[in-house]
Amino acid sequence: MSVELTIRSRQRVRQVNMRLLRRMLLELFAHLKIQEVELGVTLVAAPEMARLNWQFLQHAGSTDVITFDHSEAQVSRRRTSVAGQQICGELFICMDDAVEQARSFHTTWTAELVRYVVHGVLHLCGHDDHQDAARRQMKLAEDRLVAWLAAQFVFRALARPARKP
Repeated sequence: MSVELTIRSRQRVRQVNMRLLRRMLLELFAHLKIQEVELGVTLVAAPEMARLNWQFLQHAGSTDVITFDHSEAQVSRRRTSVAGQQICGELFICMDDAVEQARSFHTTWTAELVRYVVHGVLHLCGHDDHQDAARRQMKLAEDRLVAWLAAQFVFRALARPARKP
């Protein structure tokens, strides 16, 4: 397994345990049998996400996650995980949206963060959520993977305590 994984935070909304997030991603890759990974994950605040959303997708406002697939096989990839699979891309995750959506869905921002990471990885594995049937299939896969990760890790541990002044 060859993994090149970079995780950055360019936001101040929440402090995140980056080591744990990395461990979660590595376990997710192994579970999905992804053999080669070149992935950047960047946590951002709403203003930066809104800029990215407009610049690359021409959508106004912030969004929870944006996935950029940089793989050569992007066009021909199928929706199923295949042993030996490769992913190459970037995920931008909006922490403001994670906090807001957590309130709306009566969950934690850490669980939303994990859901966004899984959602982005599924996109890089070839899942699509533009049509209803594909969206339902992706949501089922997302729910299964989030539940699997919840059995392996304590999501609350992603929240790092605030530093004392």
